[in-house]
Amino acid sequence: MRYFITGTAGFIGFHLARRLLEDGHEVLGFDGMTPYYSLRLKEARHAGLAQFPTFRPVIGMLEDKALLEEAVSSFKPDVLIHLAAQAGVRYSLENPKAYLDSNLVGSWNILEIARAHQVGHLMLASTSSVYGSNPDVPFREIDKADEPLTFYAATKKSMELMAHSYAHLHKMPITAFRFFTVYGPWGRPDMALFKFVKAMIEDREIEIYGEGKMSRDFTYIDDLVNSIIDLSKVFPGEENRVPEIDTLSHQGPFRVVNIGGGQPAGLLDFVETIEKVMGKPAKRKMLPMQKGDVPRTFASPDLLVALTGRKPEIGLDVGVKAFVDWYLDHRNEID
Repeated sequence: MRYFITGTAGFIGFHLARRLLEDGHEVLGFDGMTPYYSLRLKEARHAGLAQFPTFRPVIGMLEDKALLEEAVSSFKPDVLIHLAAQAGVRYSLENPKAYLDSNLVGSWNILEIARAHQVGHLMLASTSSVYGSNPDVPFREIDKADEPLTFYAATKKSMELMAHSYAHLHKMPITAFRFFTVYGPWGRPDMALFKFVKAMIEDREIEIYGEGKMSRDFTYIDDLVNSIIDLSKVFPGEENRVPEIDTLSHQGPFRVVNIGGGQPAGLLDFVETIEKVMGKPAKRKMLPMQKGDVPRTFASPDLLVALTGRKPEIGLDVGVKAFVDWYLDHRNEID
C-alpha cells in the first residue's frame, strides 16, 4: 500500500514510516524540518528512512498548500496519516502563532487535499491534552473535552472538529487518535525522559514539576505504532460501531480513539525506573506545577481494544531501558 505520512522526520512519524517500509509498503514522508529542536536528530531519522528504496521524502511546510497538493497528487496514497504538528505544551505559551499556522491552517490544508484526491482513509494525530484536567478517570473518548488548558490542546481539539465536518459533508473516512505521553528511542529532546537521561549523564539536576505528584499514562513507541497500523485497517462505519463507548459519528464516517494502555505511573515512579536502569540516583530539583500542565492522564483503552483486539502493554522498565541504550549509542551523533 501507499502511505503518505506528514512528520516523518519527527519521533512518531519516523518510527511509523520505518515499520511500514520494513513491511514492504511505500511511504512518502512530508516534513518541514523546523528548528523547534535539533535538526541533526531530524536529519538522522530521515537518513535512516532513506535506506529504504520505497521511501520518498518531501521537505516543506504544511502551510504550503501547493507543495502539499503536488506531493499527494503525484503519490496517490491509499492512506494519509497526518502526524506533523507544532508540538509541545509549554512552547505554546511562548509562540502560539506557530500552533495556529501548523495545527490549524496546516491541518485544514490536509483535509482539503484529502477531500480533493479522495484518499481512502485519513488519520489524524490528536492528543490526551484535549481532556484538560478532567476529574473523571480513566479518560473516555465519549467524555466532554471542551476545557483545554493550553492553546496547543485547543488547536488539536479544533482539528478534530474540523475533521468531523469534512467527514459529514464529504463522506470522508477519518480516524483521529489521541496520544498519551509517547516515549522511546529517537524521542524528542524536549520530553522528560530525554531531558532526565541527558542531565543524569552530565551529572546535572533533573527538574521535577508538580513536586513529583503528577502521573502519566506512558505509551512506548512500538505499542503506539502497532495501534496506528491496526486502526488504519478499521474504516469508521456502522459495521464496526461499538455499543455505548464508541465515538463513531451519526453524521459521517468519523471516529476518535485513545491510544493508551490505561496504566498510569507516578512521575516519581518514572524517575525511579530511570535511576534503576542507569544504576545511579538522580539529583532531584522539585518544582511547582507549570502553567498549562495537567495533574494526570489516564486513558481508557476499551474502544481501542474493541476495534483492534489489543492495547499498549510494554512496561516502563522495558521502554526506559530501550531509550537509555539508544541514547548511549547515539548521543555523539545528535547532541
